[in-house]
Amino acid sequence: MPKFAANLTMLFTEVPFLERFASARNAGFSAIEYLFPYGFAANELKTQLEHNRLTQVLFNLPAGKWEEGERGIAANPARVEEFRAGVAKAVEYARELGVERLNCLAGKRASGYDDGTHWLTLVGNVKYAATLLQEKGLRLMVEPINHYDVPGFFLNRTEQALKLIDAVGMPNVFMQFDIYHAQREEGDLAATLRKHIDKIGHIQIADNPGRHQPGTGEINYPFIFKEIDASGYQGYIGLEYVPIPDSKSSLAWISDFGYKL
Repeated sequence: MPKFAANLTMLFTEVPFLERFASARNAGFSAIEYLFPYGFAANELKTQLEHNRLTQVLFNLPAGKWEEGERGIAANPARVEEFRAGVAKAVEYARELGVERLNCLAGKRASGYDDGTHWLTLVGNVKYAATLLQEKGLRLMVEPINHYDVPGFFLNRTEQALKLIDAVGMPNVFMQFDIYHAQREEGDLAATLRKHIDKIGHIQIADNPGRHQPGTGEINYPFIFKEIDASGYQGYIGLEYVPIPDSKSSLAWISDFGYKL
């Protein structure tokens, strides 16, 4: 039976962010995730988790100027010090909130640098982050993002993420497998799950096209969930989709597919 986590960046946006914890609990969730905690004091977020009896399963390392279109800085040769300072900040939040997995976004290519320089920067930064996280008993995810949604993003495909994991050579580094991004970029979802489940540390879902909830597009999610179950994956599946027509109604697919929260 899949374990679902509500992504509060995408779901329950009808209410202010701190009220979304209660919305998730009222909808039946016991676990949540979201992009970034840094706009709030850690104790504010911890209070919401405890009050609503929720487990937070994931958030991202600081990723640059998100509101200005940046989508990570881990591969940016000019931002190494900024990235590494962000890792320390993320670890502080993770320890306060009881989060065991942090996600690293490579970001877009920076002008003036070739791909080789980006790659060496990314490997060095991920190894630095993984070392610091390992000292605290935490896992680090690396996530491929499709190049249609985020043109110029440096890490797009499963094989690139696996190559990165091998190059870093740390036991606490895994791939965050976002099924929506994988479908847009490469397809072959079931085969990837079967072949690489031991390297997958977190899964996120949305349908394609539109990035809406399962059942609205081309991905055969009942089949995919059976593959995930058969693989022995024990982690959470983050619902990182744009809900239509609204958050509450968008959750109907869970019972329609024979699951429950």
